[in-house]
Amino acid sequence: MMEASISKHHPLRQLFGVLTEKNFAETLGWADFNVTHYLANLLVEFAHVDQLHCIKSRQGESIESVVDLLFETESFEDTLDVERERVVHRHIGDLTLFMAGLFPEYLSRIKASGLIHHKDFLVDYVKAGKRSYGIVATYQGEEPQETPALFQKLSANFELCVTGLGFVRLDLDRMQVPSYRKAKDILLH
Repeated sequence: MMEASISKHHPLRQLFGVLTEKNFAETLGWADFNVTHYLANLLVEFAHVDQLHCIKSRQGESIESVVDLLFETESFEDTLDVERERVVHRHIGDLTLFMAGLFPEYLSRIKASGLIHHKDFLVDYVKAGKRSYGIVATYQGEEPQETPALFQKLSANFELCVTGLGFVRLDLDRMQVPSYRKAKDILLH
């Protein structure tokens, strides 16, 4: 993942860390450092727009829709590639949480504007994200901070995480952070 490419002391990492901790602790009353740390890192990772589609198919092509990511996970039933299944489900959880929390109008636009040609037209991002994080919680990750308990919390509290990221988004809007504006422009135009 992208975490190593942006230093611990980079201003963007610090900004997202402060905003997630503030909004989750003060606004939502949920001061869980493991969750806010994970979500701040998620925001840093997805500041690189190419990370939204970092999962590749078996043919080496970027997978761009949640529908196709879900289809990819179905192919693991016949294999023993447990780590790949975990990585894809984690990405589904991360992507759906990120989009639902920071860009809910994009999801509404897919649903309301008749974008039937968009593969995710019928996908419930909250249900898909909760389910995927729940599946990830059944595996032990490679990173010591990524315990099954963390992903169980993300699954059980998915809606609260979406709300918290929505508050982060409001702060970012108020601050007019250029990287946020760029990502929003890419997604909405």
